[in-house]
Amino acid sequence: MAGEEAEGRPDLDPPEPRPPPPMGQRMLCARPRTAQEEFKENLRISGERSCSRETGLCPRGPPSPSRDPTPESPGLCLRARDISPLLKDPNSFRAAICLLANHLKKTHGGKIDYIAGLDSRGFLFGPSLAQELGLGCLLIRKGGKLPGPTVSTSYTLEYGKADLEIQRDALEPGQKVVIVDDLLATGGTMRAACELLGQLRAEVLECLSVVELTSLKGREKLGAVPFFSLLQYE
Repeated sequence: MAGEEAEGRPDLDPPEPRPPPPMGQRMLCARPRTAQEEFKENLRISGERSCSRETGLCPRGPPSPSRDPTPESPGLCLRARDISPLLKDPNSFRAAICLLANHLKKTHGGKIDYIAGLDSRGFLFGPSLAQELGLGCLLIRKGGKLPGPTVSTSYTLEYGKADLEIQRDALEPGQKVVIVDDLLATGGTMRAACELLGQLRAEVLECLSVVELTSLKGREKLGAVPFFSLLQYE
C-alpha cells in the first residue's frame, strides 16, 4: 500500500520528457551568430533578398586579359551586386548600418574622428553610419566635383584611369578616419582613398563595405589597412 501511494504522489512522478528546441534555437545555443549571419537573418525577416541580385558590369575600354572580356564589351567584365533592394527596405538598411556601427564600436571604441564616404554609393552609407556613431562625415569625390582648394590622387581602374579628391581643409594631421563604400571589387578606389587621406597626414583606421567580391582579392591592395565587409560573394 505504501508503495502504491508513493507511486501516485505528484512530486515523485517522473518528469515528462521535454521536446527538443527548434533547430534555429539549437544553432543559437551552439555559438553566437556572426555579423553576416545576423544581417542575412534580418534580410530574411524583412522579406527582401537584398544584395543578392546580380548585375553585369562590362565597362567598355581596352581589352584586359585579367578577366573574361566579351565580344560586346572588349573591356573587363565584372559581376557586381545590386544594393537597390537593401536601400528600398528600411529594416534591411537599418540592419546594415547598425552592424557596421557595432563593429566599429567594438573594434575602435571612441577613437574615430570621421567617417569618409566614397563617391558615389559610399555617400548612401557614410552619412547614416556617421550619424549612428555621433561623428561627422567627409566626402571623397571624383575629380572636379569639389569647390575650394583640394588635394587629389590618380589611380588605375580595370578599364582606364580616374581621379579622387578631397578638400584640403577637411582634416587636421593625425585625425583618425574610417572609409566606407557599398562594395569592394578590385580595391583600386579604396586604396586610392587611403593614399589621398595620407596626403593630409590622416590615419586610416579601417575600410568598410557592405559587399565584398572575394574572388577579385581587393582587400590585398589595402596592405596593412584593416578591412571589414558584411556580405561576401565570389
